[in-house]
Amino acid sequence: MAADPLDALRLSLMQDILPVGMAVVERVRRGGPRQVVEAFTGSDDPLGQLRQEGDPAARAVRESLDQIQPGLGNPVMKVEVRDIPTSEAVVASGGGSDPQADAEAEGDALNGALIRIADRLAELQRRLEA
Repeated sequence: MAADPLDALRLSLMQDILPVGMAVVERVRRGGPRQVVEAFTGSDDPLGQLRQEGDPAARAVRESLDQIQPGLGNPVMKVEVRDIPTSEAVVASGGGSDPQADAEAEGDALNGALIRIADRLAELQRRLEA
C-alpha cells in the first residue's frame, strides 16, 4: 500500500472504484437501472462481478490518463536499486571458485562476439559497396 494517504486514495479509486463505476455506467446505458439492480440481486459477490465487468473499460481510462501524465492512471512503483559486492555477485550467480578464471572466460566470450560482429559488419560493408 502507498505510504502517502492521498496516493493510497488515488490507488483505491483507480483499481477498485473506477472498474465498478464503469460497469454500473455500462449497465445503465444498456438496460437502465434495472440492469444495475440485477447485479446486486443475482450474484453472491456483486461488487466483484461489477469490478470484473468494468475492468477492461477502467484499464482503457487508466491508459488514457497515463498518456496525459505518466503515473496518473497506473501507479508508478518505487523500486530500490543497489550494487551487489563482487564476491556476493559471484556466489549469487553460481560462479565457480576462481573469480579470475570466470572473468577471463567472460572476457574471451565477449571478445569472440565482438570479432564476429566486426566480421559481419565488414562483410555487409563489402556487399553494400559492390
